[in-house]
Amino acid sequence: MDSSLVGFVRILRSHDLRVSPAETLDALAAAEALGYGDRGRLRIGLAAALAKSRREEEIFGVLFDRYFDHSAGDFATAGTLADDDGPDSSTPPAATEAAGDGQGGGGSGESGDPVLDRAAAGSERVRDLLASPLMQALLGGQRGELSARLRRAGRDAGIADIRLFTQKGQYTRRILAAMGEDQLRGAIIDLERRGDPALDRLRSYRDLLREQVRDYVDAQYLLHAEGHNRQFMDDVLAKTRLSNIEQHYTARVRELVQRMARKLASRHSPRPRPRRRGRLDMARTLRAGIPHDGVLMQTHWRQRRRDRAQVLALCDVSGSVAAYAKFLLIFLYSLQDVLPRMRSFAFSSHLGEVSGLFEEEPIERAVELVNWRYGGATDYGASLRDFSRLALNDINRHTSVIILGDARNNRGDPELPIMQSIYQRSKQVIWLNPESRRAWGTGDSEMHRYLSTCHLAAECHNLRQLEKVVDQLLRSVH
Repeated sequence: MDSSLVGFVRILRSHDLRVSPAETLDALAAAEALGYGDRGRLRIGLAAALAKSRREEEIFGVLFDRYFDHSAGDFATAGTLADDDGPDSSTPPAATEAAGDGQGGGGSGESGDPVLDRAAAGSERVRDLLASPLMQALLGGQRGELSARLRRAGRDAGIADIRLFTQKGQYTRRILAAMGEDQLRGAIIDLERRGDPALDRLRSYRDLLREQVRDYVDAQYLLHAEGHNRQFMDDVLAKTRLSNIEQHYTARVRELVQRMARKLASRHSPRPRPRRRGRLDMARTLRAGIPHDGVLMQTHWRQRRRDRAQVLALCDVSGSVAAYAKFLLIFLYSLQDVLPRMRSFAFSSHLGEVSGLFEEEPIERAVELVNWRYGGATDYGASLRDFSRLALNDINRHTSVIILGDARNNRGDPELPIMQSIYQRSKQVIWLNPESRRAWGTGDSEMHRYLSTCHLAAECHNLRQLEKVVDQLLRSVH
């Protein structure tokens, strides 16, 4: 199996592209048929096998260019390998340049550089170094050979496993060792002791090698660690109280919410079901047979009437829970393709329907307007009376009601009879409380009194808990 392509698939998965084993095999077959010589053709073939949406095509394109870009560490931009002390500082020595097979001067230990050759005459370490494959490639300016050696050393060092910024130095040392830099360093130490004029020349080769390896490791770190670190950060954010998330993470959390929604939408998207007939409509069937002398040419069936499911979301947008309501609304409205009819209500001291805002405005703008119109001190009793007037009669056995709030009512009337009526009329009442269960019923919390009017009451203060509840909701309404 092509390890390079398998590594690319791993990169795609770390960036949230769902690639199945079957799709990986398709990509391998495409790569085998197309080859790696024409990158444009390979890109089109792999995209057809691995990218399934416009969004995935965009991510695929960026990662493909980064993964198959060998500019980092290809010595293509490397400067002159010899300094002005050499016979010609602009080109490699002629004798070495002619040796295009990567063997340099035939392994004789002669560099074609008088300065290095004089140093080799007095140092066994320098002689051995000049005969080494690495030095022969450096002396000959064999960029292709050096790049190939670098990538092989990277694979041997396990560069694909780099995850942390602090690991870059470790992998740089591993790759340098695999390429033979220890021998180069030993020769430099020997020349330092002797004060040999060839010292600067060898140092320039060493510095060039180190620079190219560092660039290669930097590029590989960005490629391999980015997706992993993002997944790690997303996992941290998903388990953090929404009220504790700092402002500069808001956009990232919003993106995370939408990704969670896409995952749930994919899981719960309606699947085609065989049509179920109702009862035979005998009257229509007989009437249809009259023109045919009573022969029943076509049967007619009574259609099954199916009441549409609906979701009513009531969100407390007072200061203490506004952040939770914001992300719940974003979550729910990101599921419109799979969620049944949904109506949204916001409240603090009074309640109003806000469904129209989400139809007219972008979701982030709609959330801002909701907080501005309905934010303030909480009065659950007054808000429930408003809800009873607006929507209580619309609730039936196909209705799921979601309430998000801390149930802190500032010592007002909780209007339990209205909650009991909602409970009796609906399919289910789900209450999401961002407070810890230990705080329920303490102070001005009415949560323990509301529990009897809920089918499910759950502590919900982070995205992971919210995802779990919404997943359960989607299971129940489909």
